[in-house]
Amino acid sequence: MNTRKYIIILIAAFSFAAHVSAQCSAENTAFNAGEELTYNLFFNWKFVWVNAGSATMKVSQTRWEGKPGYKAYLITRTSPRLDRFFLMRDTIQCIVTEDLTPRYYKKGANEGGHYYVDEAWYSYPGGKTHLRQRFQNRNGVVTEKTYDSSKCIYDMMSLLLRARSFDVDNMTKGEKIRVPLTSGDKVEDITLIYRGRDNFKMKSTGVTYRCLVFSFVEYPKGKEKEVITFYVTDDENHIPVRLDLFLRFGVAKAYINKSKGLRH
Repeated sequence: MNTRKYIIILIAAFSFAAHVSAQCSAENTAFNAGEELTYNLFFNWKFVWVNAGSATMKVSQTRWEGKPGYKAYLITRTSPRLDRFFLMRDTIQCIVTEDLTPRYYKKGANEGGHYYVDEAWYSYPGGKTHLRQRFQNRNGVVTEKTYDSSKCIYDMMSLLLRARSFDVDNMTKGEKIRVPLTSGDKVEDITLIYRGRDNFKMKSTGVTYRCLVFSFVEYPKGKEKEVITFYVTDDENHIPVRLDLFLRFGVAKAYINKSKGLRH
């Protein structure tokens, strides 16, 4: 499992469960340009919780091929304390149309002193999805590939923006959804499970959130293995407020720190 990829997915892909098809458009009901969310990241290190860093996501207005749309940024940074063990400086961006159709994606990552770039361009000839990928690995080697599908293909960020407008009332507890995701020089299906509703109290503020609970899972050797459990507000904003990651060396958590520019 690529842990850093899932750290981004956990913030960017929290409640998407639409039945994907080549019709990739959807009404945006959850966010406006100008929204900004920040998170504190913590790792469990030898029975002690340490501040691992922060993540910030911003949404702004833009244009793509002359048409209006949204540009979203997600920036993650490890803390100076953790930099001594593992440096991470990731910047992820995407562009979608006003009806949330993916058009462009880019991730530039400096992880552990190694830099790589992941890009994807989307087009929709004949009502199908055409994806062009360009991946520069840590050694500077560039790989380019294309994919054609009758389904929608998403990236980490466009999945987030689509998810923000999903209506969970159309789901049943335990429902599983597979979503094609572009990553590096390949497209992989991810599995999302809806766990139902629960309340979560933020220790730092004492605020209790009414939440929807979801999990990303893997199936090594055919057995279900939970990767992330995340809690998102059960309101029109659908903001992730708590995220639990189950890693090889322990557990990591992300908690929302502050938000501004919310639509609702």
